Parts: sequence; C-alpha cells; structure tokens
Amino acid sequence: MGRVIVRRPVRMLSASGQRHRPDALAAEEPLELRVGGRSLAVTMRTPGNDVELAHGFLLSEGVLGDREDVATARYCDSVDETGRNTYNVLDLALAAGVAPPELGVERNFYTTSSCGVCGKAALDAVRLKTRFSPAGTPFPVSTSMLATLPDALRERQRVFAATGGLHAAALFAADGSLLAVREDVGRHNAVDKVLGWALLEGRVPLGAAGLLVSGRASFELVQKAAMAGLPLLAAVSAPSSLAVELAEENGMTLVGFLRGDTMNLYTGEHRLTDLA
Repeated sequence: MGRVIVRRPVRMLSASGQRHRPDALAAEEPLELRVGGRSLAVTMRTPGNDVELAHGFLLSEGVLGDREDVATARYCDSVDETGRNTYNVLDLALAAGVAPPELGVERNFYTTSSCGVCGKAALDAVRLKTRFSPAGTPFPVSTSMLATLPDALRERQRVFAATGGLHAAALFAADGSLLAVREDVGRHNAVDKVLGWALLEGRVPLGAAGLLVSGRASFELVQKAAMAGLPLLAAVSAPSSLAVELAEENGMTLVGFLRGDTMNLYTGEHRLTDLA
C-alpha cells in the first residue's frame, strides 16, 4: 500500500536564521476507480481506506444503496518504475442486477483533491435524486454537544497532527460520540471514506448519525450527505450559498462556523433541542 506520510528534507527559514530539517508531508497519489473493468473516475487522494472511498463515492453517485450491491473489490496490477505494485487502480464488480453508472459525455468524473464536482458539465448533472431522504429523520441534538465535536475530531486526526496538511470527516452519534473518522488531502475523499465505512458496516441510510467536516461545507458535500440519508451536516468553516439551498431542499440541518461554543445555523433548526 502507498505511504500516508512522506518525509522530505526542507530548509526552514525564520527571523532568527535558517536550518535544515526533515519535514513530514501528507502523501497524495492518484486512484483510478474502475467498475466492471471500465474506468470511471480518477481522484487524487491520500492512500488508505481505498475500498471505503470507492463505496462512498458510488453511494453518493446513486449507484450503491447497500453493501451487497458490490460483489468484489480488488486492486489491479499497476506497477511503478521499480516494478512494485502502486495499489493505485481499484476495480469494483457490481452484484447481479445492480445498474452500472452511466458513462456518457454529460459527466466527467475526473476529480482533484480539492473539488470532486469540478468536472461535471452542468448543475443539473450533480443535483441527484436522493435514495434515502433525510427530511423526515428526527436526530435531536443539542448545541452544547455540537460544540464539543471539533476538539474531539482534532484529537483523532493523527496524520494532520504530523503534517498539518489533511482534511477530516467524521460520523457522530446524537450523544457526540465519534463513530468513524477519516483523513485525506481531499475534503470529498474524506467524506467518501466515512460514507463507505458506513455502507460496509450496514449503517446506510444514516438516519442515526451526523456528519462533521473540518473545512467548509460545499454543495457537493451536502449532496453526499443527503445521498446517504444524513440529517445533519456540521462544518468548521463556511457553507456556500448552493450548499445551504440544497440542505434546505433535502430537509437537512446545516451548521457552519462551528468553533467552540459559537456556530451558525442555516437550516433545520427543529433538530436542535435547546433552541427556544
């Protein structure tokens, strides 16, 4: 498997002078996702939890709804100049009766580590119909519980602590306990990994969990949460206007700027139990 952390020499410059030292960098490598032997997507990701990433990606694209929808997942031979397998090509075989994703000119599935929605041709192409609507899911939580989540997430960000260069996503229960935490150079990859974990654990639809992300709440992250049936998305940073619009359309609770005991509530205030 690929390395999560890569160490490189660096010259550190400061007002007091300069020195040479080793630096820890978050690894970034391409992953080609194939379905039934056909190339579907290429994303730049931090190696690790690739099977979860693939399951989460296909869940958020409306291809999968259950772990039984995938028959097998295996790495293909992909060697570097030394002849060593890079584990950068993953092929999923769908179970009988599961419709494969459409591979047409309207969708370009090349993604980067910063944005998984950039290659899609039009807004209508990404406004997918949710299979598991979160609109009627209660998931009552308190603001005091939400305030504890960023610190709890940071304590679990092992690679971020070493490199300072990764995003994180976490699924959490109504009592604030973290169910799963994943890190990646890409926000959307981190979310796909926790959604893939949930799918493989038989927890989808995720009506009894919320999603926390370490950065901003984009349109795509709200879409991924909605596709998994998540009733609440909380972000440490800002949401976009389309993210708020999509959360409202899907009956989700969207919280932004979650920092300490302050937060902005954009949609779905009925799930916060301590509001007047």
